[in-house]
Amino acid sequence: MPAPITLQVNGREATVTAEPDTPLLYILRNDLELNGAKFGCGLGQCGACTVLVEGQPVPSCVTELQAVVGRPVTTLEGLGTPDNLHKLQRAFIAEQAAQCGYCIGGMIMEAKALLDRNAEPTDPEIREALSAHLCRCGTHNRIVAAVQRAVKEG
Repeated sequence: MPAPITLQVNGREATVTAEPDTPLLYILRNDLELNGAKFGCGLGQCGACTVLVEGQPVPSCVTELQAVVGRPVTTLEGLGTPDNLHKLQRAFIAEQAAQCGYCIGGMIMEAKALLDRNAEPTDPEIREALSAHLCRCGTHNRIVAAVQRAVKEG
């Protein structure tokens, strides 16, 4: 029987009972009901499941639960609330950067990490930061425009 494991997610403690090698994505979605991170490829190559661990973007589908114990995890749900959206969330809405929306959670989390380390990234820096994220809808230009809007918002 797996032992209880306590995590720090979105500023709160959460205790789950799971095997230590369980993918973080499964815990977030199934146990904690945080659905911003999506299952895409399951190989850490598409970016749909990106969350922040200690402020760094990681693919939660290949990050084991044991790797985040004692380290703060931030998901899309931890950025803002429906009544008080984070500036990136507002910018993605304003720029209509999502069509299906499947990749957007990961894109926003990657953009958050970028803006945390570089408050005024250039277009090439934004494109480079988001280059590993796959969007099949083709809204790439609107996604970049959303990050630019968030930069201007400060």
